[in-house]
Amino acid sequence: MAKGVSRRRLRRAATALVAAAAVGATVLTGCGGLVDDGSAGGAGHSRRGPSPASVWDTGPSSVAAVGDSITRGFDACSVLADCPEVSWATGTDDAVRSLAVRLLGPSKAASHSWNHAVSGARMAQLPEQMALAAKERPELVTVMIGANDACRDTVDLMTPVADFRASFEASLRQLRAKAPGAQVYVSSVPDLKRLWSTGRENPLGKEIWKLGICRSMLADADDMSAAAVARRDAVQERVVAYNGVLKDVCATDIRCRYDGGAVFDYRFTGEQLSRWDWFHPGLDGQARLAEIAYRTVTAAGPSA
Repeated sequence: MAKGVSRRRLRRAATALVAAAAVGATVLTGCGGLVDDGSAGGAGHSRRGPSPASVWDTGPSSVAAVGDSITRGFDACSVLADCPEVSWATGTDDAVRSLAVRLLGPSKAASHSWNHAVSGARMAQLPEQMALAAKERPELVTVMIGANDACRDTVDLMTPVADFRASFEASLRQLRAKAPGAQVYVSSVPDLKRLWSTGRENPLGKEIWKLGICRSMLADADDMSAAAVARRDAVQERVVAYNGVLKDVCATDIRCRYDGGAVFDYRFTGEQLSRWDWFHPGLDGQARLAEIAYRTVTAAGPSA
């Protein structure tokens, strides 16, 4: 997700905050693990294309991931740092059991999955990531992006919905140009307002937020004035609009599955959030995302 100041500066300040909080009291939860769980007619007949279910393979043999800091496991293992080994999509950590591990098994997941996500990425950067993923010729590509388009310094800087749509359409074109048979799993953008509501219960998390994380939603976390409420509502509305775009554009591609809003609807608790910033998914949250993805990919049909 977006950060308004340099990562080095954020890391120094955040480390100092964490160290101070650790003296005399334990205010953070640990990174505990989680164990889951038409056909062609004759002459004179119109032709119907295959149904989405008939072309979807519930057991792809390779996975490439694109997206932002969530898919990079940012803040899941240490303060203000990526931790791709716990990524919900392609990670190898036994506690998470990533989508790749669930689909391919641990040994094959290590050699047949690729993580091209970039922390801080917005939808405008997705076409480039998708082009890199296509070079791997994956059977499945996972997409989780959009939080940074809403997480800006101000509401006015949020990515316009039309631009968001154009970049997502361009991303799918990039993939289809080089990997026309690849399947695509598209995650909804998480509910940022719910993350604010949950994370603001932790004093240290709110101090980390002051360093510049998702200001459009998290700035002045305890301010309940009309202006602050309106600002958060505007971010929420934009996230809902982004998810509408993801759903609509994915529906135009027979080899694309949207999660039906499952990630947006998931009620993250403190147990699933990063113990460093109380906003990004922690180890348990990454495992939950892997579960949602696995259910969607292996379902008999697409989500509603």
